[in-house]
Amino acid sequence: MHYYLDFERPVAELENKIEELKRLADGKDMNITAELKKLEKKARDLRADIFSKITPWQKTLIARHPERPYTLDYIKLLMEDFVELHGDRRFGDDLSIVAGFAKFQGINVAVIGHQKGKTTKGRIERNFGQPHPEGYRKALRIMKLAERFGNPIFTFIDTPGAYPGIGAEERGQAEAIASNLLDMFKIKTPIIATVIGEGGSGGALALAVGDVVLMLEHSVYSVISPEGCAAILWKKNGAEMGQEEYEKASETLKLTAQDLYGFGIIDEIIPEPVGGAHRDYQETAKAVEKVLKQHLTELLKKPVDTLLEERYNKFRMMGAVAEERGN
Repeated sequence: MHYYLDFERPVAELENKIEELKRLADGKDMNITAELKKLEKKARDLRADIFSKITPWQKTLIARHPERPYTLDYIKLLMEDFVELHGDRRFGDDLSIVAGFAKFQGINVAVIGHQKGKTTKGRIERNFGQPHPEGYRKALRIMKLAERFGNPIFTFIDTPGAYPGIGAEERGQAEAIASNLLDMFKIKTPIIATVIGEGGSGGALALAVGDVVLMLEHSVYSVISPEGCAAILWKKNGAEMGQEEYEKASETLKLTAQDLYGFGIIDEIIPEPVGGAHRDYQETAKAVEKVLKQHLTELLKKPVDTLLEERYNKFRMMGAVAEERGN
């Protein structure tokens, strides 16, 4: 059984009906092939119609879908010989960030990404994908190892944001994120960052200073969540807030892959299966693999000096405003 979002209810009803028909026909002499094909086509068409006009808030809900593939899923589907490394050599290990080395298309790479957890226990252990400072320091440690070995770096971004708890602040959350931002501009090896779900604030940006920044079709990337933005703008408590405010905030934030590609913040949008990445892990992984391979091939051709200069200029130009002067 899939977990359905509210706006997917019409599809849910059809797909549940299809499953019920299959159960009724199981082991019985019933020819329901024609009826099944008709219902399956209807479900596909309905899903395509719904997803052709989803709002930014609905995209946010898809990006947070609990069945969406996470970093470890992409590592399993795209990489070979993954060896995970643990700890920041200062405080401890943060399970909300996975980091290690693997082979991608026969090339040794470092792979680092947020991990939310699939079960209730897993989500608690991984702090719902909200890293502490030691998570970011672990990530940077692996990046510097990758630089030493000349290995390209892949980062997978999927976090509501860095953990805002007292312990995290006491251990230097802001400094850890700032250090990552500073040092990633100087890492002398290609970096490809991919937003696979939520790209929340500095917690996302700390892994996203890349030569190439990609986003999955239904991922989001923003300085603040729609809920946080709505609370600040309209000063209502959670009980008073509703979908109308979240829809308005999501639209205003311009947080979708399509918005950010239009602004030149990201370099490419990776297509997802109709209905979202969670509907077909294999198809999603193939799309990600194709784009990663293409960009890595191009980046490996560039001299290190060119790579660093272009990376710096890429981020330096974000938000630049052209000034027009009249006569």
